[in-house]
Amino acid sequence: MKETRFDPNSDLVIVRARVWGRHHGEATSLSLALDTGSSETVIRASAVDDLGYSARDGEAITTVRAALGNEHGYTLRVARFAALGFTVPAFRVHVFDLAEGFGIDGLLGLSFLRQFNYTIRSEEGRLLVEPVAAVVP
Repeated sequence: MKETRFDPNSDLVIVRARVWGRHHGEATSLSLALDTGSSETVIRASAVDDLGYSARDGEAITTVRAALGNEHGYTLRVARFAALGFTVPAFRVHVFDLAEGFGIDGLLGLSFLRQFNYTIRSEEGRLLVEPVAAVVP
């Protein structure tokens, strides 16, 4: 079981993630809001652009229904994605521009979280995670 700490006084559960670029060498760190209400993991477009990806690398054009209307973006497989102490190769993310002002680079959604059993200990600011499938620690 792995433990990830977060600020229990924050309005959002923010976790660190890492995404690797097209050629596996370059990587960037991201701040993602843990969102069990999001079916997909979402990363802002400028973060993947900085790693050498573009919409041309995408698998599909998407429309996401958000509280303020529809957001257009695309799905993309990043070389590697790491969060909560686990790394997943060729991980699919949704890419689109997020609303400004939250200080996050995206959302850690169920597309990643489904691979784990997890417990959110809000008062303690701890997230306990164990894999339910073969995931690289």
